[in-house]
Amino acid sequence: MSALPDHLMLIDGELCAAASGEWLVSENPANEEPLGRVPLAGAADVDRAARAAARAQPGWQALSAAERADRLREVARRLLERQAEILALEVQDTGNTIGKMRGDLAAATRLLDYYAGLGLEIKGETIPATAQALHFTLREPFGVVGRIVPFNHPIYFAVCALAGPLTAGNCVVVKTPEQSPLSASILGEVCRDVLPPGTVNIVSGPGPLTGDALVRHPQVRRLAFTGSVPTGLAIQRAAAEVCVKHVSLELGGKNPLVVFPDVDADRAADAAVAGMNFAWQGQSCGSTSRLLVHDSIHDAVLERIAARVAAIRLGDPMDPATQMGPINSRRHYERVRACVDSGLAEGATLVHGGKRPAGAAFARGHWLQPTVFADVHMGMRIAREEIFGPVLSVLRWREVDEVAALANATEYGLTAAIWTQDVGAALKLGRRLDCGGVWINATPTHHTGTPFGGTRNSGIGREECLEELLSYTQAKAFHVRLG
Repeated sequence: MSALPDHLMLIDGELCAAASGEWLVSENPANEEPLGRVPLAGAADVDRAARAAARAQPGWQALSAAERADRLREVARRLLERQAEILALEVQDTGNTIGKMRGDLAAATRLLDYYAGLGLEIKGETIPATAQALHFTLREPFGVVGRIVPFNHPIYFAVCALAGPLTAGNCVVVKTPEQSPLSASILGEVCRDVLPPGTVNIVSGPGPLTGDALVRHPQVRRLAFTGSVPTGLAIQRAAAEVCVKHVSLELGGKNPLVVFPDVDADRAADAAVAGMNFAWQGQSCGSTSRLLVHDSIHDAVLERIAARVAAIRLGDPMDPATQMGPINSRRHYERVRACVDSGLAEGATLVHGGKRPAGAAFARGHWLQPTVFADVHMGMRIAREEIFGPVLSVLRWREVDEVAALANATEYGLTAAIWTQDVGAALKLGRRLDCGGVWINATPTHHTGTPFGGTRNSGIGREECLEELLSYTQAKAFHVRLG
């Protein structure tokens, strides 16, 4: 019998272990101590979950939009009742600070409420195609939806994964992140108590095993994934080998923050630090990890950034005063360190960080100081690749054509930010940027009801808006001959 607490999966209304009896241990990234274990789900477990969802789906679809909305709002209410429990587990499992995690749970439950209110917007159309018939469409759910969520905001993404599909009348199988899977067990308990059996199923395990089985399951005809570009490409390939599936992907970003010469240096520095999401250890796809500063104010802005980053307080993520925690996992920590080493090797100037913090409190765990590089050019790895860690690369520019080319010079197209007092200039530049969203005199954040998603290798599809809800439906055309 394991001394670690077991956090079970939810399949067909029951909390359960894996059929194989195998387990996956999750560690606290702050000190590398084991926290708990989750079932290591294999193909048999995923098959059971998908079949349970398929059985439950007709009954869930038969409920009215209002009835489904009531259930979703009850899930949200019960999650908030267990907020303290969820936060304690999530902070230890991810390394994210408790202040930020509190906001995550609140945002996730608000999104549930938002989608619950959108159910009556799943409308068809009438089309005057002929005078002899009535032509109209209905929107119907796919049936079973598979959602694979990332490690950086586990409870947020797991809760949000339910909102659109359930509102549209689908049932769902969620695959949790193998690095931070524990909080999903609480979500499973809430869904077991509120929703009909099989409506929501939650499985845990590694991507190449559990995730692949979900992607390939023939009854899962709609898939949504949030994570890295290589994994997104693998999901597209695997899904296509089984049957035709609707796949949406919210992938990485190497997002530019462009600072024009008319911006106050202090405001620019504040924006750069906030946009980099150091409070999440830089582990956010929307982070503006490329700072493109006009040459005339570059040095003044860089000096202020260095001072602000040096003041960031690292420490126990459970301490409300802590401003930055550890990187999520050993494997990811080693990848981020390799990117830092490449910046040094390729000639970038290390302005701050790049090392493990000093002190006994940081002797164990996946700790890295917030890091800033200057003298970066687009030939460097740290300028091209999404590091997904606390590493900011600063580049200079002189002409608008030059900065437009720099901003578009990666494979990604998720977010961009433009800072200037000339809103007309910002709008002109924004039109030239190949990305899913542009923030002017603001840093990339999520705003409920507005589409979030990327272009190019940052993904396909939009989330957190009516467009996402409708993407979990298919249009069926009816043609009724009159007379």
